[in-house]
Amino acid sequence: MLVTSIPQYVQGLTNAKLDLTTTNITTLYTAPATADFNASVVNSIIVSNDSGSSDTITLTVTNGSDVFSLFNVKAVAANTSIELLTRDLILQEGEILKATAATADRLHVVASIQEFAIHRTPQVDL
Repeated sequence: MLVTSIPQYVQGLTNAKLDLTTTNITTLYTAPATADFNASVVNSIIVSNDSGSSDTITLTVTNGSDVFSLFNVKAVAANTSIELLTRDLILQEGEILKATAATADRLHVVASIQEFAIHRTPQVDL
């Protein structure tokens, strides 16, 4: 992601991981909300079903009290993995990516994320 009017720098790379052991809405990732960060880019969301039964997952993004559905009751076949994204997902600072499993103890979720800063962090020579 590059916004040409605003210099941006990759500040961090992370994998947000969840073992959905509950059917409650669970936070997968929260975009940093500091003055230095202005966006995170989710490059991949992989859902793995390690059980012998099919299941479903719901994925949302929240911004304050607003909830936006990304995947609503998305099927995940037994003993398979699926990639949910076909394009990058951009999260603005403070937005929260949440997952909900239909059944506990079947699904695992891994999201690969780049965090962008509007200020370059000085590098230290070692």
